[in-house]
Amino acid sequence: MPSEIQLPTVQECCQDGRDRALRGQDCAILPLISSSHTCRIAQEQCCAAAVGGRLCDSGVKMAKEQGACERPFFQGDPWETKISKVFLRGEMGLRLQILLYLVKSSSSSCVSLLFSDSNCSQLCVGNGTCACHDGYQLRQDGVNCEDVNECLTGSHNCVIGQGCINTEGSFRCQRETSCGTGYELKDDNACQDIDECSLGTHNCGPDFLCTNTVGSFRCHPKERCSDGYIQDAIGSCIDINECVAYTTPCPHGQTCINTVGSYTCRRNTVTCGRGYHLTEDGTRCEDVDECRAGNVCGDHGCVNLMGSYRCECRIGFIFNSITRLCEDINECRHYPGRLCAHKCENTEGSYTCSCTTGFKLSHDGRNCEDVNECDANPCSQECANVYGSYQCYCRRGYQLSDIDGMTCEDIDECALPTGGHVCSYRCSNAPGSFYCTCPPTGYTIAHNGRTCQDIDECAAGTHNCSVSESCFNTQGGFRCLSFICPPNYRSRQDASVSLRCVKDCQHGNVGCSFDPTQLITHTALSLPTFREFSGPEDIVFLRTVAAANPAPPPGATDVFFKILAADDQFSFDVQKRSDQGMIMGVVQQVKPIIGPRDLVLEVAMDYVISGLVSRRNIVVIHVFISDFWF
Repeated sequence: MPSEIQLPTVQECCQDGRDRALRGQDCAILPLISSSHTCRIAQEQCCAAAVGGRLCDSGVKMAKEQGACERPFFQGDPWETKISKVFLRGEMGLRLQILLYLVKSSSSSCVSLLFSDSNCSQLCVGNGTCACHDGYQLRQDGVNCEDVNECLTGSHNCVIGQGCINTEGSFRCQRETSCGTGYELKDDNACQDIDECSLGTHNCGPDFLCTNTVGSFRCHPKERCSDGYIQDAIGSCIDINECVAYTTPCPHGQTCINTVGSYTCRRNTVTCGRGYHLTEDGTRCEDVDECRAGNVCGDHGCVNLMGSYRCECRIGFIFNSITRLCEDINECRHYPGRLCAHKCENTEGSYTCSCTTGFKLSHDGRNCEDVNECDANPCSQECANVYGSYQCYCRRGYQLSDIDGMTCEDIDECALPTGGHVCSYRCSNAPGSFYCTCPPTGYTIAHNGRTCQDIDECAAGTHNCSVSESCFNTQGGFRCLSFICPPNYRSRQDASVSLRCVKDCQHGNVGCSFDPTQLITHTALSLPTFREFSGPEDIVFLRTVAAANPAPPPGATDVFFKILAADDQFSFDVQKRSDQGMIMGVVQQVKPIIGPRDLVLEVAMDYVISGLVSRRNIVVIHVFISDFWF
């Protein structure tokens, strides 16, 4: 098992450098025999010492005597580089230390790597440079050494199944798996048996003796039982079954019978196995012909065999070698999806096919074909056959019942959420359809059968207006109108309105002359009752000949509109707009009005020049509101 890494010693590194110097190799390019920095220095320095041919014996002696190399004691050229070597013995054994002395000028000195006056914590390699032993690395202070954790750096050589444990200056490999019960792991990774008896960790009772075994222990009773008995775990004597405990307790031809505390031997008798019986003389066994002895296979075929038999099963059955009977083959389970198109049902010795609802079995007895359910008229109106089923549907005006899905029920179109919009006035349901009706007077049903169309009594001549009256058609009726001009006004025919009155003052009528009203116009308007009034409705447009200018120049004509008379609910308003460059007034209905109702609306149109009303036109609008929205 791999343990700690064995590196060359300092002596071996030095000897390698010395040998290479004697062989003439260059000391500056020596091949390395270790990754250790100390070993490399030892190689180079011992090689250089051998090349120089001078061993510094005096330096060794001086270092041993006084611990320092003083300059006056050296012999030779002035302060040439001297190489000394010192052999020191410490707690780790003999180590070769290389001492470098660089003697240059009068200030050179010799410093020993292991002498007490060195600052290095482990090794000094000269010039004040410190080094460390293998398993250590120099700290950043350049003096002290710290342990290298080979387990973290990955520089260990532990194999798979071993865990790396760092130690001071080295590491060790320890197996990862435990030794198991009854063993303990030693420091050398070996498993050692635990002596439970000597440690007292056994569970033998007071009547038993503990005997250690490899990986375990045994408990032996202190008292012994008589012959034929053995002591159990609690110390009781129990019978020994000699017929089981001994291989051949009885002679050949005899059978062992156990008794309490002993056993007996009895002569054997001939016993035949299953499928055999004794011959008439009782000396041997012969085969039993089960096929003749009884109906063992039922209505299947039977084949006798030595000591047994086999049934020849009919088609649809298989022989069971355990029960020795012919059992039915469940073809539906053995061949799923391959026998029947839809459903497979197993029968005794065979199977039958059936189909799901909507299909019937084909002539081949396996496939299924669609059934046309519509041939039986299951639907109350229309039927459509689909694959494996059918679908009922109804004619227009009917819907399929949610209860049975076959009966068609009449649709009450008038009761639908949109029934209020099917007919203009009133909707009447009919079987499979509906019909619309209109108010009894003033309307007729349109060609679409749903909309109520106003009858123009004035155009049809069905009104009762006199000759002096004009007929005005309204929504669902008509009005006979007769307007006259007030004093100082004369009528002027205008087809676009009912009556137009132009100012015509009598001579000398000062009040009439100063009255700005120049024109009074009567007109009529028919409106429905707005069923869903959501906002202002434009009903009348009052056009002028005045130009629309956002900022009218001085002297330009401007027009202002004002309502003089209306209903008491203020249901109308007038707005000023521009149309094609001209000023226009728009009369709006701003509130809902429920008919029937007749209203008179007066609107003034004031023409203003330089802030003064130059003239006024009054429009009298006769509004007839129907009681219907159409």
